[in-house]
Amino acid sequence: MREYDPKKKKKKKKSNSKQSQTPNRAAVLICLFEEADDVYVILTKRASNMSSFSGQVSLPGGRRDEGDRDDVRTALREAEEEIGLDPALVDVVTVLEPFVIKGYVSVVPVVGILWNKQAFNPVLNAKEVELIFYAPFDMFLKDENRRQEEREHEGETFLCHYFDHQINNKVYVIWALTAAILITAASLFYQQPPNFQPRLPQLWNKNHSRL
Repeated sequence: MREYDPKKKKKKKKSNSKQSQTPNRAAVLICLFEEADDVYVILTKRASNMSSFSGQVSLPGGRRDEGDRDDVRTALREAEEEIGLDPALVDVVTVLEPFVIKGYVSVVPVVGILWNKQAFNPVLNAKEVELIFYAPFDMFLKDENRRQEEREHEGETFLCHYFDHQINNKVYVIWALTAAILITAASLFYQQPPNFQPRLPQLWNKNHSRL
């Protein structure tokens, strides 16, 4: 985990490689707000017509554009495009180490605080997002409403976690990479380990790029 300093700019390295110009990188926004003495995180349900992960619960975010100066910009831009969250309302406090998924795509979690929840009026991009909802952040440290499934990949055995969150008699399942990111972020935020064994895939924890 590293603190975000908006005044600090990275030096650009000169390179002729196409890969350096279009990095295989994405960022997601873990946007937190306080309500009734509890901390909540903003989550979305992806539109059913999406080509990948359709209908699944996710964090606002997406692939890095060539015009994005850093991961923070990617996360804030995507959140604005998907749910109408004004970047000016988000106070970015830290950037976590990337999770590397299939295809060696680095997914960077950006943690931000929404101090004025009342100023946020969601405007959903129907092409990408079906709905948004809020979940207690500390639920990702608890063993309640949680299931797990043991899986194997390239000889490694790991756990895939499923969290069931009910709102208005409807249950939303937060699982896979999104669950792993939130388990990790909540552990750091509350400075305590979860009440269960995470056993996340080692691949997700490999840092294939320099931040």
